[in-house]
Amino acid sequence: MLLLGPPALLFALITWQVVADGPLVGLDERLSRVLVHPDRASELLADLGNVQVAVPVLLVALVYVARRGRATGRDRWWLPPAAGALAMVLVPALVVPLKEWTDRPGTPAVPPAVGYYPSGHTTTAVVAYGAATLLLLPLLRSPAVRRALVAACAALVAGASFGLVRRGYHWPLDVAAGWCLGAVLLTGLWLLAGRGGGRRSAGVPGLRSGGSTG
Repeated sequence: MLLLGPPALLFALITWQVVADGPLVGLDERLSRVLVHPDRASELLADLGNVQVAVPVLLVALVYVARRGRATGRDRWWLPPAAGALAMVLVPALVVPLKEWTDRPGTPAVPPAVGYYPSGHTTTAVVAYGAATLLLLPLLRSPAVRRALVAACAALVAGASFGLVRRGYHWPLDVAAGWCLGAVLLTGLWLLAGRGGGRRSAGVPGLRSGGSTG
């Protein structure tokens, strides 16, 4: 449970600064002016955080993990994929009210509007790609493949985050808050899904064990 503390506290700090228009907001706006350079590449990278792109990746992972768990007789095989789905459902449930409450305006690169904090695209990318990675890792035997999966996840999240800031869709603090919120949800997923790691006669290891049968 201690793992939830740092990202939750950092999210609270950033949110307080945004709501109170604190000194971090001024730094954030100056950094955005340096980084913003709308182009096609940044727009494509930002699209990695779209629901239409990220969620199908998670759905494929959820189906695969569920089928593997059921086929191998894992105790409570349904819990890890259910926890992954719950984490994704919680993204809009948390982000939408926060956007309405903070009422933060967008950057000069987007039409005048409010509701940009936190970045829902960033949170979606973190949870979708991160949850898929967490659920698939125990099923992979090769350390090289595991490292490649983690690297791919990090690259997708980093690409989406950079694209959102570079294109001007979000302030950097919006994206940082999305990382924190996503980290909280992924930690909850890890804690909940780990309870489904019991074994049956097939000897399938749980989410926390890092072992695999294939």
